[in-house]
Amino acid sequence: MWKRRSDPVLHIDLRRWADLLLVAPLDANTLGKVASGICDNLLTCVIRAWDRSKPLLFCPAMNTAMWDHPITAWQVGQLKAFGYMEIPCVSKKLVCGDQGLGAMAEVETIVEKVKEVLFQRGSASQI
Repeated sequence: MWKRRSDPVLHIDLRRWADLLLVAPLDANTLGKVASGICDNLLTCVIRAWDRSKPLLFCPAMNTAMWDHPITAWQVGQLKAFGYMEIPCVSKKLVCGDQGLGAMAEVETIVEKVKEVLFQRGSASQI
């Protein structure tokens, strides 16, 4: 909480500090907020203030019925239009018991993509 102009603002400080932002998992609720520009918590505020010259990777994760809803494709497309990189969800048995697309990518896949992006940016020594 700030009281005067020179006080730190956490979402801005985090944006400046980080070399990369990974959102894993990105659930349907947060996907909708980010695609619409809503920033009502720390994560969505950091994303809204994000320096788009730095990579932002997101890993969608939701029930198959939610993933298959037409608005989801539009929302994912909106994030990609902002320059954010999707690490696609996978098909498997979900926590709810359903089988299908919507599970978050495997951790190994996510880690490899983060390493690849950092290496391309010349930040590989930080991994």
